[in-house]
This record gives sequence, C-alpha cells and structure tokens, in this order.
Amino acid sequence: MSEPLIRNVSDTARWVAVYRADESARPDALFRDPYAKRLAGERGEQIANGAQIADAPGFQRKNAWPFVARTVAMDEVIAAEVARGADTVVNLAAGLDARPYRMALPAALQWIEVDLPGILDYKEEVLRDEQPACALERVRLDLANVEERRALFAQLGGRAKKALVVSEGLLIYLTAEEVGALARDLAATAGFQRWLLDLVSPGLLQMMQRQMGKHLEAAHAPHKFGPPEGPAFFAPHGWKPAEVRSILKTAARIKRLPFLLRLLALLPESNGPQGNRMWSGVCLLEKSH
Repeated sequence: MSEPLIRNVSDTARWVAVYRADESARPDALFRDPYAKRLAGERGEQIANGAQIADAPGFQRKNAWPFVARTVAMDEVIAAEVARGADTVVNLAAGLDARPYRMALPAALQWIEVDLPGILDYKEEVLRDEQPACALERVRLDLANVEERRALFAQLGGRAKKALVVSEGLLIYLTAEEVGALARDLAATAGFQRWLLDLVSPGLLQMMQRQMGKHLEAAHAPHKFGPPEGPAFFAPHGWKPAEVRSILKTAARIKRLPFLLRLLALLPESNGPQGNRMWSGVCLLEKSH
C-alpha cells in the first residue's frame, strides 16, 4: 500500500466491516450483514490485506473473533431492549453499522445515527437503494463539540420516552475525562434510560497499543480508554451496570474462540476491575438516579 494502513478514524469502520462481511459469508454465519462487503469497499479490503505484511498484527483477519463476538453480543442486547419497550435507539459514532437494515426491528422504532459528515455521506450513498426496517434518521455531528451534542441530546431526549444509547467502538478513542463528560451529558438527558457500550481492561489496552499503536497514532486516532475500575468507572457519572458480557466467554459460547484461548474461557468470570488481564466486554448500563 502506497498510503498509510489507516488514514483516519473512519478507516477503522471500513476495517471492522470486513470482519462482518467475512462472518456473513460463512455457511454457519452467526449474523447476516449483506451490506458489510459494500460498506467496507476496496479500502477496507486493502486494510485487512495490507495488515498481513504491515507491522500491525491487531488488524489482521485472523483476529476477527472479538469483533464478531462483540457484534453478536450487542445484537442480542439491542434486540432484548427493543423487546422490553425501547422506543428509540441513539447510535453514537454509528460508522458503517447496518443494524437498522439487517436486524428484525419494529417499523415504529426510531433509530438515530450520529457521526461525522464524511462517513455518513459515504454510507448513505452506498445504501441509497436499501430500505431500513425501522424509522431511520442520520445526524451529522462531531461528538467532540460539547455544546452541539448537548443540544442534540436534549432534542432527542425530549422525543424519546425510553431510549437506548449505543456507542460501539467509540469510547476507546477518548480520554477518561472525555468519557466521563459524555457519560454525564447522557445521564442528564431525561429520555435516555440505558446505554450499551464496549470496554477493555488496562492490560488489553496496552496490548492493542503495542500491536496497532503506531498506525492509529499516524491517523490521529490512538486507543486511549481502558479504565482500571472496569464498568464501575461510570458510577460517579450517573450510570450503573445492568449487564456485563465478557467478549471471551461470548466467543466461546458462539464457537468463534481460537483453540489456544479456550482454556481461558473456562476461568470464573469477573466483572470488576481487570488490571492486566486481557479482558473486554459489552456493558449495558442503566441510570443510577
């Protein structure tokens, strides 16, 4: 590749879409995302294939299993939350997620995607002839703009009675201070009741930084957030864990865990501070007040 492996944070969405496309092509696929290959595009394939020769083992296709497990776990939680009455899903940093198109969702559900203009323009063009299962709205916004995001949250929170916020793959690119501020803004919004996110331990964060750090640094999108407190990080900011799913144990359950890691999946689960353990999880939070 004549250009950097990762040019910007939006390229990571194309990279992860390759993993969804690969899973969808399996005869025993755990989900079907018929849009992933188109959304990943040539650029996504270049990243996945270029990683085989670049010094970036974390990007390689053999490491798809945690992303597949994360997708499955989030699909399951979203479906369960919609079944128990969520009327709105607010997808922050939605990237190239195609859930409104590929999941069986009620037509009355309001799904709002929030992300940067470039990635949403690209996605809209790729999917222009497709029909979502629910009511879909896209909001072009830089979530780093605090005043604009607060205004958006107030508007959306006023419309929703029972909203689920989703932030898949977002928080790892923020500092602890930025995550805390976002958490407080979400907690201050009346209609936002639950928040679905993914989290890594300090130990896994350090490993990811070693494997992919220089490429993400060059793209001005370094991995930053792996709180020592684990899901308890969010307690001072208005949220408490309602459900925590280990990615390792999820991957074992769905039979996508590499052979050498299967013994680790038999160890007792711990949802507290993880320290140097190679832990990641999907966390469903609910407001604590």
